[in-house]
Amino acid sequence: MIRSAAEFGALVREHRKKLGWTQTQLAERCGTGERFIVDLENGKPGCHLEKSLIAARTVGIDLGDLKSASPPVAPEADDDLGFLPRFS
Repeated sequence: MIRSAAEFGALVREHRKKLGWTQTQLAERCGTGERFIVDLENGKPGCHLEKSLIAARTVGIDLGDLKSASPPVAPEADDDLGFLPRFS
C-alpha cells in the first residue's frame, strides 16, 4: 500500500529505472516537463494527480480498476490511517 507522495514517487522512479529511461525520456512519453517528473519522484505532495497517474501507467504501475473498488467505509478509531496528518 502506498501511504505517501514520497512512496509513490519512489515507486515511479524504481519502475522508470527498470525500464532504463531517464527522467527526460519519461517526461516526453507522458507529455509533461522533466521538472514535473523530478518533483513526482521526489515526493512533492502538490503534484497534479492526473499527470501522476499518467506517469504511473507509463512505467507500468497497475493502479487497479477504480470502478470495481468498494465504497468507502467510515474510519474507526483504530483504523490503519494513523500515518495521515490530523487537522482540527
